[in-house]
Amino acid sequence: MAQIKYYDVILKPVLTEKSMNAMAEKKYTFLVHPEASKGQIKEAVEKMFEGAKVSKVNTMNYDGKTKRRGAVYGKTAKTKKAVVQLTAESADIEFFEGL
Repeated sequence: MAQIKYYDVILKPVLTEKSMNAMAEKKYTFLVHPEASKGQIKEAVEKMFEGAKVSKVNTMNYDGKTKRRGAVYGKTAKTKKAVVQLTAESADIEFFEGL
C-alpha cells in the first residue's frame, strides 16, 4: 500500500449527540482512513488544526454491513473511527466552534 499523507488520514468529522457532549472534555471524533495508525492520526490532527496538541488517540474498526439488493448480497465499506483527546493547554479545534 502506498504511504498515506497526513491530509488523506482524516476523512470527515463525526457529528453525533455523544461526540458533541465529549467536546466539553476536549475529545473530538473523526472518521479516518482504515489503514491509518494512531501516530498518523495524531500527526494529521496537529498539522491540520493549528494550536492543537494531541495527548491520546483511541481507534475503533468497523466491518462493513451486509446489505441485500434483490437476490445479491454484498457488504458496505469498512470504516475506522478515531477519538482524539487534546491536552489541557491545547487550543480548541475551530471547526467545531458554533455547532
